[in-house]
Amino acid sequence: MHFASDNSGPVHPEVLTALAEANQGYQMAYGADDLMNEVRDRIRGIFEAPGAAVYLVATGTAANSLALATLSQPWETIFCSPVAHIHEDECNAPEFYTGAKLTLVPGGDKMQPDALRRTIAAEETRGVHGPQRGPVSITQVTERGSVYSLAELQALCGVAKAFGLPVHMDGARFTNALVALNCSPAEMTWKAGLDAVSFGGTKNGLMGVEAVIFFDESKAWEFELRRKRGAHLFSKHRYLSAQMAAYLRDDLWLRSARQANANCARLADGLRAAGAQFLHEPQANIIFASFPRSLHKRLHAAGAVYHLWGDPLDGPDEDEMLACRLVCDWSTPTEEVDRFLALL
Repeated sequence: MHFASDNSGPVHPEVLTALAEANQGYQMAYGADDLMNEVRDRIRGIFEAPGAAVYLVATGTAANSLALATLSQPWETIFCSPVAHIHEDECNAPEFYTGAKLTLVPGGDKMQPDALRRTIAAEETRGVHGPQRGPVSITQVTERGSVYSLAELQALCGVAKAFGLPVHMDGARFTNALVALNCSPAEMTWKAGLDAVSFGGTKNGLMGVEAVIFFDESKAWEFELRRKRGAHLFSKHRYLSAQMAAYLRDDLWLRSARQANANCARLADGLRAAGAQFLHEPQANIIFASFPRSLHKRLHAAGAVYHLWGDPLDGPDEDEMLACRLVCDWSTPTEEVDRFLALL
């Protein structure tokens, strides 16, 4: 019963098979492999963006940081949510690679247009002494498991465009959001007003690869230089390409996300029936819920693995409500979900 993280799950067998096949013979290095041509064509087709620039890196932190560095200048500031991954979980890598600072938009899990507008307007007001306005970064799925609707994305992009600012999406769980919205990749990105996206794969069954997509091809060469200078250009690039190619063939990316979301919905329904309280309404593959300490102890004693979100497991009050985070990935067996709920 492993619900700690979708980073903890195994690599999908179809991806391992593709890696074994890619391991035969010789291929040109540094992204000149044949598989990268397939990846580029597939992503351009999926996103309905024939002119998009497509690149691969091994980690989400690299994808976000290098993309934002390409969209910003060192004297600018990047606008994001207070709980954005680029703020809370990337050890200042975005600041390191961009040279810029982050400005947090007041509010909760999701940025709101009015708050974003006020926050952007408050910057670039001190002349040469203050930071200049830079890109807006949106996390989809958010760090609390919420999904921005298409209308919400369009509204945030509209605010950014009114100030002439580019918009980046941290899509570590891009496909979980996509299947939750039942929309197209184009609708959730460039048609909504986005300029670049970190298209995640590691959390959805890949060994370790993320795509960076620029809908403005003029950014391509700068990204290539930044990727190389930042030590994220793989020499044996075909092993990144093989993973992403397998991911996009036969809709594996969609199948995996649908499985994760379905098991999360099953888990959420069971938690709701058991009287658990939700900190955020589950919309994709992440749940934040609270229930009594005594039940957490029972689950942990039976081998359940997940993170408590605040108070420790040990404590005197068995009835105290403890918050936790539960995450389903593509490999989560339905039987484990049902066993967890039976214990609960």
